Amino acid sequence: ELFVILEQVDSTNNYAMQQVHSGKAREGDAWFAIEQTKGKGRRDKHWIAKKGENIILSVIVNTLFLRIYEQFHLSAAASLACYDLFKKYDSINTKIKWPNDLFWNDRKAGGILIQNVIKGDTWQWAVVGMGININQTSFPFFEKNEPISLKQITGENFDPVKLGKELHHNLMNRLNQLKTELFKNMLDEYNTVLYKRKEKVKLKMQNIIFETTITGVSANGQLLTIDSMEHGFNFDEIEWLL
Repeated sequence: ELFVILEQVDSTNNYAMQQVHSGKAREGDAWFAIEQTKGKGRRDKHWIAKKGENIILSVIVNTLFLRIYEQFHLSAAASLACYDLFKKYDSINTKIKWPNDLFWNDRKAGGILIQNVIKGDTWQWAVVGMGININQTSFPFFEKNEPISLKQITGENFDPVKLGKELHHNLMNRLNQLKTELFKNMLDEYNTVLYKRKEKVKLKMQNIIFETTITGVSANGQLLTIDSMEHGFNFDEIEWLL
C-alpha cells in the first residue's frame, strides 16, 4: 500500500476518489496533504487547516467485505483509529463524539469524512478522510466551541507526517479487527469512549430542543438516548447543542 505526501491538493478525499474512479485504487493506499485548499467536512462544511501543521489524510478501503447497511462499522473503525492515536497522550479526556468526531474535553480535535462507491447493492470502495489538529494553535474561524490541537493539550510540537503514518497504521489494524472479529467487540470499545455517555445533553430535532440522556450507539449507528422514553436517532435527524 502507498503512503503518498502531496505538497498541495484541493482535497485528499477528491484525490483518492479520482484514483478509485480511474481503476488504480488499492486497499490501504493513502494520501497525506501538507496543504489542502478545499478541505471538506460533513454536511458541506469546510475543513480549514494551516499548512504543514496537521494530519490531512485519506485512505482507500476495499469495502466488499461489508454490506451497505454496515456503513457505521467502517465509521466506528476509523473513529477508533483516531482515538488510538490520541489516547497515548491523554486517554482520560479523549472521546469519540457520535458519529465520528475526535473530542478532547468539550473541544473538537479531529473529524472524519467517509465517501462511498456503491454499485447496485454492492459497496465497492470507501475513501476515509481524517483530519486531526496537531500543531495548530489558533483557529480564527470559530467564535464558539473552538477546536483544539495535540500541541495545545501537551505543550509539545509533533511531526504531522510521522503521526499521519501512525494513523494510517492504526486504521489498517482496525480494519483487520473488523474483518476478523465480531463487530460487537468494536462497538463495546466505541461505546466505552463515547462522548457524553450517561450524561444529559441538549439535542435539536427540526425546531424542537429537548434534553435527553445518552445511553450509547447501536450497531447500525443510531444514537440511543433515554428520557421519559427510549429513542434511537439517525445522524441527519438531530443536531447537538453544545
